[in-house]
Amino acid sequence: MPMEFYTVSYKDLIMVGIAILVGLIVGSEREYHNKTAGLRTLMLVSVGSCIFTMLSIKIGIANPDRLAANIVTGIGFLGAGAIFKDENKIAGLTTACTIWITAALGMCVGSEHIYLGILGSFIVLFVLIGVSYIERSIDSFNRCVIYIITTTYTPDVASTFRKRFKENGMEPHAEIQRKTGNNITVHWRVLGKKKAHKAFQQLLLNDSSIIDLQF
Repeated sequence: MPMEFYTVSYKDLIMVGIAILVGLIVGSEREYHNKTAGLRTLMLVSVGSCIFTMLSIKIGIANPDRLAANIVTGIGFLGAGAIFKDENKIAGLTTACTIWITAALGMCVGSEHIYLGILGSFIVLFVLIGVSYIERSIDSFNRCVIYIITTTYTPDVASTFRKRFKENGMEPHAEIQRKTGNNITVHWRVLGKKKAHKAFQQLLLNDSSIIDLQF
């Protein structure tokens, strides 16, 4: 039985090119900020999603969504790899969401919803760049910082630091307390203005009674 080859149309090439453009628009912002998923990653996510969607339409005549439906599952693994947790916070959530939405934009292009894909890429760019200014403005009025303070144990050490936080206009919450020998380590989740945090951090850095400090 002779092997049959299918030619690639100009329309297919144009859609792949637009998918590259979509990945370029979104990925440029991530690359500028040195994120885990940068320019190349998001371009490949966009193009891959576009091609999978095109193939799903071409070879899945009876069930055209059988390949495209699995893109979401596959992207979930990529997104999970971008999320990590250190001692104080969880990072990478925005990058994981960007991978997810870039795949959706690639699917838009692959299913010939070109304008939706291009419009969506600029909306994503606006959210990543424009909304960050609003986020920083809100953060300056109400920032949450985790302080991990190790000092010599005394019965009133927690209440002393709680009082110090409040005197500097912040709202402290002691979440974890761990005593080792003569020392005690307290994890504080503290809410307050950005300026208040900066001023208080300087006080803590100059406090000779503090053995170890992380924030």
